[in-house]
Amino acid sequence: VAIKKIHIQGPNRKEVTVNEIMVVKRYRSPSVVNYLDRRELLGEELWLVVEYMDGGTFSDVIRKTFLSEDHIAAISWECLQGLDFLHSNNVIHRDVKSDNIVLRTDGSVKLTPHLSTQLNSEQSRLCLVVGIPWWMAPEVATGQPYGPKVDIWSFGIVGIEMLEKEPPYWDQSHASPYHMPTNSILRKHFPLATVGTPKLQHPKLLLALLRDFLSWCLQRDEEQCWSTKELLQ
Repeated sequence: VAIKKIHIQGPNRKEVTVNEIMVVKRYRSPSVVNYLDRRELLGEELWLVVEYMDGGTFSDVIRKTFLSEDHIAAISWECLQGLDFLHSNNVIHRDVKSDNIVLRTDGSVKLTPHLSTQLNSEQSRLCLVVGIPWWMAPEVATGQPYGPKVDIWSFGIVGIEMLEKEPPYWDQSHASPYHMPTNSILRKHFPLATVGTPKLQHPKLLLALLRDFLSWCLQRDEEQCWSTKELLQ
């Protein structure tokens, strides 16, 4: 097992975080990291006992390793299996990025569902802005109600990251990637909040199927964005 430490600020944030953890603990999938137990707060920290993944985060692999289109397809399949499992249980991940994809040395790939939340029977959309701006779907960044397909957009950004080593517009903002800006700052400094679908640097070098896959993920119109089940077909 491994110990994951989460910094908590205030009793409300503790309650929200515990609720997020319980959502994930309730469901088990071979494509999602399992939460096994939690420990009480130590100061402002919550300690979680989680499944150990000895290969580290996918972000490290992306920055150090060339990924062929076959590698990208295999990793995408595993991640989409995890997202499909969550979405089938009305759970939105809300923070899909390469740092939240983890590996084992045997080649297995899993999602770490740190900010997951479950929709209830009276709720089909969320409005809370969560996640990291570079991977954030436009409707989240602009404060619009959103559903599970925001995870598909974020995974499309991971797809670009696999090809180009970093998400679009990474060098165009001085904001910290780990500091959550306000909606006004998002609109001003993060182009994905207001412009169209991000462009690939070298699209002609890719197979048409991979270009199409990214296009199906990165639709600003939620109705045009493919679901996990459609992408897995």
